[in-house]
Amino acid sequence: MTDLSKSSPHAGAGAYALRPIQRSRLYEQLVERLLLLIHELNLTAGDRLPPERELAAGLGVSRASVRQALVVLEVQGLVEVRHGEGAILLETRPDSAVLSAVQAHTRRLPEIIEAREALEVKIAGLAALRRTDEDLTRIDSALDVMARDIEAGGRGLEGDELFHGSVTSAARSGLLADLMEVISAKIRESRLESLSQPERPEQSLAGHRKIAEAIRAQDEEAAADVMAEHIRLVSDVALLRDSL
Repeated sequence: MTDLSKSSPHAGAGAYALRPIQRSRLYEQLVERLLLLIHELNLTAGDRLPPERELAAGLGVSRASVRQALVVLEVQGLVEVRHGEGAILLETRPDSAVLSAVQAHTRRLPEIIEAREALEVKIAGLAALRRTDEDLTRIDSALDVMARDIEAGGRGLEGDELFHGSVTSAARSGLLADLMEVISAKIRESRLESLSQPERPEQSLAGHRKIAEAIRAQDEEAAADVMAEHIRLVSDVALLRDSL
């Protein structure tokens, strides 16, 4: 195992934060340890956290576990994970407040998933019945945005949001659109977590294309079914599993 305190440019700092941890409730422990590391290294807004490889070695966990913990902090607005650059600190807050927010978010996730299933499955069916050629153009454009981002190494976040927004618009139900807007911020959080998982952007894009095909064919039942399948896929996030 790499000794981060000797091999890293941050030598001498983070010796306590980057010791191996127990694996129960792993994501919470990882988040807590990363917050402690930020303090020990005296990082401020704009500073870069140590690379994932060094964090994983020091903590005794996989890089995938570290990456997901960083995404948890990204959802809370503390860091920004940039492709090819790593995690950049955006701001600091009291650790207790961050941990409480993370726990509350985790408890809400099943309800967010339930709301998406209740709303978006119906929306997809209505979109198949009511879509216009302009709607199809917007849907195809969103798919192109997502595909280009993924091909460049990104997560496809913008295209994902554009796609679901275009499908909602095609459904032409003002009330359903209003309800989607009410939970839009929570959906964005779960979208970030989902698309940050390995191979998930490509899987999500494939699901979007199936939904688009059903809407184009004006097949209400198929559109609803593939949307339900898609939501089940993207709702499989690490925070709802026993460990990272």
